[in-house]
Amino acid sequence: MDKFFGNLNAVLGVGLLLAIGLMFAPYFAPATPLLGVFQWLHVFFGITWIGLLYYFNFVQIPTMPSIPAELKPGVSKYIAPKALFYFRWGAAFTVLSGLELAYLYGELESALMLKPEARLIGIGMWLALIMAFNVWFVIWPNQKKALGLVEADADTKAKAAKTAMIFSRINTLLSIPMLLCMTAYR
Repeated sequence: MDKFFGNLNAVLGVGLLLAIGLMFAPYFAPATPLLGVFQWLHVFFGITWIGLLYYFNFVQIPTMPSIPAELKPGVSKYIAPKALFYFRWGAAFTVLSGLELAYLYGELESALMLKPEARLIGIGMWLALIMAFNVWFVIWPNQKKALGLVEADADTKAKAAKTAMIFSRINTLLSIPMLLCMTAYR
């Protein structure tokens, strides 16, 4: 058991196989199998993205000031870069699977145009698009500087860390109404 649960790829593979098996169960009844797959992917990637957003804002950012200086590189050189990898790709795949899902439902245009019949999901989509933009074009470029993944002097690193934190907090703020829009629709 230790060997199996010590191997994340094996655990994820078995979890995926169980999910696929459930898709063939008689009580798995999405409108179409393709919709079911994209709904599942959208939720999976969304949990990854928002889970890491909350990890950064509820755990890592508030805890970093209390970590002794000699231990901070453990976070900044090993944990944060790996978490940011899954964070930014979780954001990308959440948005892409969500746009595909809206397209498959025939609601992409009406949602993006905020038409009355799809306004709630449209607001959620726009909030998610803003958040994904922040991840890729504000948070990630600034985190690369703050973490020393790209060359930057001490002042630039400090400014970049603050900018990344502010936009991460903006995303946390936007995630609350975004999640309401996504879960209350239909």
